[in-house]
Amino acid sequence: MNSSGLHHITAVAGDPQRNYDFYAGLLGLRLVKKTVNFDDPSVYHLYYGDREGNPGTVLTFFPWSRLQKGHPDRGQAVALSFAVPPGALDYWSERLDGEHVGMVEPFERFGRRVMGLQDPDGLHLELAESEEAAGMPGPDNGRVPDEHAVRALQGVTLAEGDPGPTAELLTGVLGYEHAASEGDRHLYLPAGGENSGEHSSVGHGSAVEIIGGAELDGRPGRGTVHHVAFRARDEEHQDQIARALIDRGYHVTDRRDRQYFRSVYFHEPGGVLLEIATDGPGFAIDEEPSQLGGELKLPDWLESKRDTIEADLKELQTL
Repeated sequence: MNSSGLHHITAVAGDPQRNYDFYAGLLGLRLVKKTVNFDDPSVYHLYYGDREGNPGTVLTFFPWSRLQKGHPDRGQAVALSFAVPPGALDYWSERLDGEHVGMVEPFERFGRRVMGLQDPDGLHLELAESEEAAGMPGPDNGRVPDEHAVRALQGVTLAEGDPGPTAELLTGVLGYEHAASEGDRHLYLPAGGENSGEHSSVGHGSAVEIIGGAELDGRPGRGTVHHVAFRARDEEHQDQIARALIDRGYHVTDRRDRQYFRSVYFHEPGGVLLEIATDGPGFAIDEEPSQLGGELKLPDWLESKRDTIEADLKELQTL
């Protein structure tokens, strides 16, 4: 029944070109899919990740340029982190400073070196040095030296008034266990894995941190996280997790076809929208792996509207 960690994180951006220039250009992530929000096809859905868009590496965006600027706080995911190889933060500090990106200089948290920064819309990001990241392939796109490149998601931070019910969801349904605490910040990792009880060796895309005692309600909008997705191996596994959630009183949506994975959604006790997403079929079902992100891809049920959709979308220049 347990999840295998994070599948992806989806956030809200403003201008799509500015978003692409920051994540693909400055941070060096690979654009693995350019499509639209299936529920609002007037807006892009941009997927960034490793060279194949593997689960646990993917950050996606809805660039709703007309949306208000958000304010991350209680009931929201307030930060997300990327895994980089040990020693990479010195490179990133110099690179970001040269591009006049606001940042928090490296510091220690849960036994690892971390630095904070914000994207152009104000989304809170972190780069976290990880021993595991050193053994993972980089994006291999020539924009960032491979020895310093972002490898994957590291984790996400949730802000809660009362962290208890959310912690129970993580440990009682999603297969996590409490690994460490620092003040009002609590770290949870998948139970029973090689990282269990070993908070200095957090696996990529697996860490969930909860900040307790948040007092102000967050406001959705540009620069905030829209939802956080956890992994299911397949639809059978997804059904098992969904049944466990329903048994505990959660309202879980019907399965939705997201073309590259299948999804169900629910809200955790503090209000954050969560998703359970299947690992497959993956991003290579409509593009060759070497060509991922090269063209605007639409599902079959939107293909007949391509001309109208393309006319409504802002122009996006990709490398």
